[in-house]
Amino acid sequence: MTIKKNREKSNMDENVFLNNNISQLPLSLDSKIHSGEFKIAIYGLGHVGSPLAAAWLRAGAHVIGVDKSKQILEYARKGKTHIPEPGVNDAFEKGIINKKFYIYEDLVKASKDSFLKMICVPVLAPDGTADLSAVKNVAVAIGKGLKKNDVVALNPSVPPGTTEEVVIPLLQKESGFEVENDFYVVYNPERIYEGRAIEDIEQRYPGIVAGSGKKSLEISKKVFSFIYQKGIIAMSNIKAAETEKLFEGVYRDVNIALANELAIFSERLGINFWEVRNAANSQPFCNLHKPGIGVGGACIPVYPQFILKTAKILELDCKLTRSGRSLNNLMPKYCVIQALKLIKPKKYKDLRITLLGLAFRGGVSDTRLSPTYDVIKELQKLKVKEVIVHDPLVKEDDHLSKYTNTYLINDLDEALKGADLIMVIADHKEYKNLTRINIGKSALYDGRGIIMEKKFSGLNHAIIGSRTG
Repeated sequence: MTIKKNREKSNMDENVFLNNNISQLPLSLDSKIHSGEFKIAIYGLGHVGSPLAAAWLRAGAHVIGVDKSKQILEYARKGKTHIPEPGVNDAFEKGIINKKFYIYEDLVKASKDSFLKMICVPVLAPDGTADLSAVKNVAVAIGKGLKKNDVVALNPSVPPGTTEEVVIPLLQKESGFEVENDFYVVYNPERIYEGRAIEDIEQRYPGIVAGSGKKSLEISKKVFSFIYQKGIIAMSNIKAAETEKLFEGVYRDVNIALANELAIFSERLGINFWEVRNAANSQPFCNLHKPGIGVGGACIPVYPQFILKTAKILELDCKLTRSGRSLNNLMPKYCVIQALKLIKPKKYKDLRITLLGLAFRGGVSDTRLSPTYDVIKELQKLKVKEVIVHDPLVKEDDHLSKYTNTYLINDLDEALKGADLIMVIADHKEYKNLTRINIGKSALYDGRGIIMEKKFSGLNHAIIGSRTG
């Protein structure tokens, strides 16, 4: 590939790269990042990009925030984020005050003005498969503004091969540069748990990095050590790093499926799964997960799909991964059937059912692939008269409008009033404090195992993995 001669040179010391002596990089890197000479551009200020931007700001870097949403950018200009992630607002606000946080609408200019570009855009399609269109769009824009010796990092969880087969070719095509010789590419998978994302980045987990070559890997270890206080795990190649992140999710998905299977077994056997689980987990080699009404979010139910799609290309059948995903997908329907047994209705069209939780799990407002939607679909098939949804953190949701006779009510007492059946779907802490007064004469199905059985002794209720009442 012909390298463009008229591209702007990086401010990085020439002798560092002319001699390929990357070990000298830290001598100037620290001061240049803190001074703002080397800015960090974060493309996508969502659930991943916002806490990453906050972590860089907390480390003293100058950060450029980029997003396609004008509303999100407007929030950022005020030092705010649209997601309720602890610590992000504080970091954004201080960044604005200290003139270290810059908001850009122009993706190409953000590339021109930065040293490290982090692609943090979503890749999740509505059906749970990978949609790389946003990644491609950002890669093209970055390529147009790429300078010599810049670093590009891909951060979302993606199907193996995405960085090398999609991102790098676009960067090279748009810039006219050659990876490893003129610029550097890194895969750095996000490893965060919503609600404690900054803590995860800075303190809880080491950072995973892999480079397109030795130079990229060495640079990435030095650059990312700024925010990962637990250290860096450098992997041998990018495809291995992409796969590592997926394995994390597949492990959890399969083990949740095992817990669901054993919970169903316990119900049929007439024993309490939770009692058995507590006893079994006292053995250090046993770590039974919790069963639940469904697995949602943009991570755990998605990563197995990426693995299965790649396995198909490789002519492999990952039976355990496939089986676990299938079982977890069936749990909303299974739990609806179990819950309706509590009331044995003659006519579903007369029922008012309240669903507690719209977020995919407790403590967050993220509704992506929430099992609540699947529960609603099952109730719609039965032509239930009315479905009321409550969530302490979700105040509005446009997706509910496509379901008939389904309403989001913010007041918990109002949502519970007059319900024939109450189903706990998200394990929000607010629902753990429900009392007999709250429940009244309603039947109660706990699809998360968060309610103390003794509290509702004698009432018509059931807990996943254990029939009581």
